[in-house]
Amino acid sequence: MKIRPLLIITICSLMFSCKTSEKNLFPKDTSPKLIAEDFAFTEGPAVAPNGDVYFTDQPNNSIHRWSAETGEVNTYMENAGRANGLYFDNQGKLLACADENFQLWQIDKNKAVTVLVDGYNSKNFNGPNDLWVDKKGGIYFTDPYYQRPYWKRTEMDMDSQRVYYRSPDGQEVKIVADHFVRPNGIIGTKDGKTLYIADIGDKKTYRYAVKNNGELGEPARFVSMGSDGMTIDEKGNVYLTGNGVTIFNPKGEQIGHIPIPQKWTANVTFGGKDRKTLFITASNAVYTMKMDIAGAR
Repeated sequence: MKIRPLLIITICSLMFSCKTSEKNLFPKDTSPKLIAEDFAFTEGPAVAPNGDVYFTDQPNNSIHRWSAETGEVNTYMENAGRANGLYFDNQGKLLACADENFQLWQIDKNKAVTVLVDGYNSKNFNGPNDLWVDKKGGIYFTDPYYQRPYWKRTEMDMDSQRVYYRSPDGQEVKIVADHFVRPNGIIGTKDGKTLYIADIGDKKTYRYAVKNNGELGEPARFVSMGSDGMTIDEKGNVYLTGNGVTIFNPKGEQIGHIPIPQKWTANVTFGGKDRKTLFITASNAVYTMKMDIAGAR
C-alpha cells in the first residue's frame, strides 16, 4: 500500500484547542502533527525498546513502523494476521492480537511468527484486541467481539467477552475479569501493581489491584468513560481515546484533552528515544505530539 508522507500540520488552533489543567504535560503552544495518512483504520501503537513505534492498519492486514530517528513511516509487515493491538514483550519481541484466527502472536526480528495463545477451553476467542505485559512476562489481553467481514462465523463461540492472562511460562491461560459488556483498552502502571481496563460497551474504565499470581482484585470504577485504547505516563496519568485523547490523573480527575480532527481516535502510546512523543492512531491517519512528560516504562 502507498503511504503518503505529509508536511507537518498544526492541528490545535482556534478551532481545535488543546486543554490541560495539569502543568508539565505538554508545552502551552504544542499541537498534534499529522505525519501520515491514507490508511484504512490505524490501531495498536506499541513502542519498541529503541523508541520506534509500530502500529497496525487492521483492515489492510498490515503493520507499519514510525522511526524515532527519522520520523518516517514505512510498512513493516503484510499478511499480519489482521493484527489489532500490539505490545513489545520483555525480550523486545513484538506481540500482536491477531484476530484473523483468534490468536495471540509473537513476532521476532526476522518476522517469524509464533502463536502464543490459540483459544480457551477448546473454543475460539472472540477476537483478541489489546494487551499489556507485566514485569514477569505475563500477558493480559482483552477479548471483545467485533464481527469481521473476513470471518465465516457470525456469532461468538465464547459465552462472554472477557479479559485473560497468559502466565509467564506460557503454561496457563486463565480468565481474570468477566464483568464487561465489551472490554477493549488495557494498560498497567510501571510498578505493575495496578491494571486499568476499559469497558467500551458500558462507557466505563475500571482499576484493579494486580496479585502476585496474575489474578486481579475486585474492579473499582476509575472513570465513567470507555476507551478504545489507552496509555499511561510516568506520573500515573491515564490517557483514554475515542473523542480525541482525554487525560485523567490517578484519582480519576480529568486534567487534559487533546482534540484530533478525525471521527474516531483509536489508540495512543508514548514513543521516541526519550518517550516524550505521544503517538496517536486515529481513523485513516497517525499523529505525533511533543510532551513535557514521558510515558511509563
